[in-house]
Amino acid sequence: MSAEIKKIGVFTSGGDSPGMNAAIRSVVRTCAYMKIDCMGIYRGYQGMIEGDFKPMDARSVNNIINKGGTILKSARSMEFQTKEGRKKAYDQLQAAGIDALVVIGGDGSFTGALIFNKEYNVPIIGIPGTIDNDIFGTTYTLGFDTALNTVVDVIDKIRDTASSHNRLFFIEVMGRDVGHIALNAGVGAGAEEILIPEENLGLERLLESLKRSKESGKSSSIVVVAEGDKTGKNVFELKEYVEEHLPIYDCRVSVLGHMQRGGSPSCFDRVLASRMGVKAVEALLEGKSSLMVGIQDNKITLTPISKAIKGHTKIDKELMRVSDIMTI
Repeated sequence: MSAEIKKIGVFTSGGDSPGMNAAIRSVVRTCAYMKIDCMGIYRGYQGMIEGDFKPMDARSVNNIINKGGTILKSARSMEFQTKEGRKKAYDQLQAAGIDALVVIGGDGSFTGALIFNKEYNVPIIGIPGTIDNDIFGTTYTLGFDTALNTVVDVIDKIRDTASSHNRLFFIEVMGRDVGHIALNAGVGAGAEEILIPEENLGLERLLESLKRSKESGKSSSIVVVAEGDKTGKNVFELKEYVEEHLPIYDCRVSVLGHMQRGGSPSCFDRVLASRMGVKAVEALLEGKSSLMVGIQDNKITLTPISKAIKGHTKIDKELMRVSDIMTI
């Protein structure tokens, strides 16, 4: 154990995701177990600049493992993107006696952490918290599993209406750059088509698929669309195109939006957050830095943050093949 680290700061940054509170709890209680101090930093990097800190102990994180969002709040900070802002943040950490940091967030949060580490040599370990599952170096990010369950639950409800009225629903889910949510939730909810950024299905193939669905006797259809899909300009344009070329369909659009980020985290995300929080603190106390905690082959791993933010996750080709077979 490094004698230099006596106080660890923990904060959440960027978009919230279910499981962040469970990760905060894990970091705080691991610090208590290791008999070192822990400081909660509110509102991410902006709170760091303003010195918005609060000491945390094992009891201060009671009853948060089941809560969505983040008790430490989150905020975007333009000021931290400047050298002057980062200098203020460093001065505040020094004044509070914070020796190392655990950042829970996505690639933007990790990019800021890496720059800060290079400038001031403050040890930093990252925990990937984002529902998009788009961080390299981990099979799952915190919140992804919960978001999937939320989306599948909503699609199940929408299908009830689609079946009752013989309708075609286009359901837009989050995924500006990657289609992990759309692909997994689409398969899990039995969608007839899944449109993702990684694979441009093309409008003509979409029409052919929907024609086959109708001819095979399906009374309703669900098309799951990742927000970054390139098949059309947006989900509403897709609806209009299908209505124009396939008037047999009565089409509707449902944009799920931020409901995908909320809600109580699944058991999987709670367990994952607990494991990642322990590993993050242990890594800092072992003198490690600029690493992200991940999970691969059900083992907790460490990946350089530089690789995590530069690497690209790959869509599951096997799952795409399964999707094609299931839509017959």
